[in-house]
Amino acid sequence: MQRTEQEIKAANKVTWVGAAVNAVLGLLKIIFGFLFHSAALIADGIHSLSDLITDVMVVLILKVSAKGPDEDHPWGHGHFEALGTVILGSILIAVAGAMAYDSTLNLIQASELLLPEWPVLVIAALSIAAKEWIYRYTLQIGKRIDSALLIANAWHSRTDALSSIVVFIGVAGAMAGFIWLDALAALIVAIMVAKIGWDLSWSNLQQLLSTSIPKEDIDRYKEQILSIEGIINVHSFKTRTMGNKHVMELHIQVAPHLSASEGHYIGNKACQRLQNNQEIGHIIFHIDTYDDEDLDIAPPETKLPSRRDVTQSIDQYFSAIFPKAVPYQLSLYYYGRHIDIEILLSLEQLQLLRQNGHDEETLISGLKAVLNQTPIPWLGTIYLAGGIKQ
Repeated sequence: MQRTEQEIKAANKVTWVGAAVNAVLGLLKIIFGFLFHSAALIADGIHSLSDLITDVMVVLILKVSAKGPDEDHPWGHGHFEALGTVILGSILIAVAGAMAYDSTLNLIQASELLLPEWPVLVIAALSIAAKEWIYRYTLQIGKRIDSALLIANAWHSRTDALSSIVVFIGVAGAMAGFIWLDALAALIVAIMVAKIGWDLSWSNLQQLLSTSIPKEDIDRYKEQILSIEGIINVHSFKTRTMGNKHVMELHIQVAPHLSASEGHYIGNKACQRLQNNQEIGHIIFHIDTYDDEDLDIAPPETKLPSRRDVTQSIDQYFSAIFPKAVPYQLSLYYYGRHIDIEILLSLEQLQLLRQNGHDEETLISGLKAVLNQTPIPWLGTIYLAGGIKQ
């Protein structure tokens, strides 16, 4: 999620080049629009100067979003890029509103407008060429470093190129005698700017609201996870986007008899497989031994017993029938609604127990009687090492 120094340098370079182009074009359009009577060119000049403001914003926001995690932002600063894009889009909408208002007034008063002159066409043509060039240059860098903010700024430049085309047509029509076409061109430019601003703001607002990534991408990631040996299922799959990376949380289901370390090893393998996708950043995984997504949340009195509770019951049983403490190793396998128990004894211990008249079947029956003394049945199967299963 953190950008490299080379990416930031490339983004800054193209943005400052665009800022210089916007400053020159904006001033030329406004000056020539006033001198040669074109409301459409003036509106287009305001649009270019708004590009200049947003260029400066892009540089500042990219600088902030490039910072790594810190105490206040443990996930990094990727959301600042999305926030900046939303602000950029909002500025576009505001500028478009002001332009539309003035253009509407000019349409109403079209008969009172002065006729645009030929220098307006020259400036409009110059703007089309310059803004199309800066659009392509910015878009290329934005796609290369996968920056939504830079791509948004490129489209901001493209709207200026398109609006200049509209200005050119409107001014040409006005000079041909349809004077109202200049005001209409200015209104069309405003609508185009507002549309781009809305699209940019809405798409990045979804990121700030932690909207999930597309379902087809989630299905593809699930297939990659399930291809890992030892993974039974993946569920509770939650995703969001931060900056130019996807962040995800998921539950990975493995067999209950696996050790915690083996389950963690399998989970790490799944993460490594996912992070082969360059668009994936941080992954949080939880290892499950059952599908807890479909398991009803149990009230407190039905919770499964802890290791301490089970151990106390087993120790109580052994102390009642044996004069000395019986050492054993206990493994618990939680399945959501029941627990399987495995008790490991040495061969010498098993032989000693048989000599004292306590075979495996008798021991398991006695343990079941002790462990099942609860209002809610939770005991599954008991396994005794070297003995039979019941």
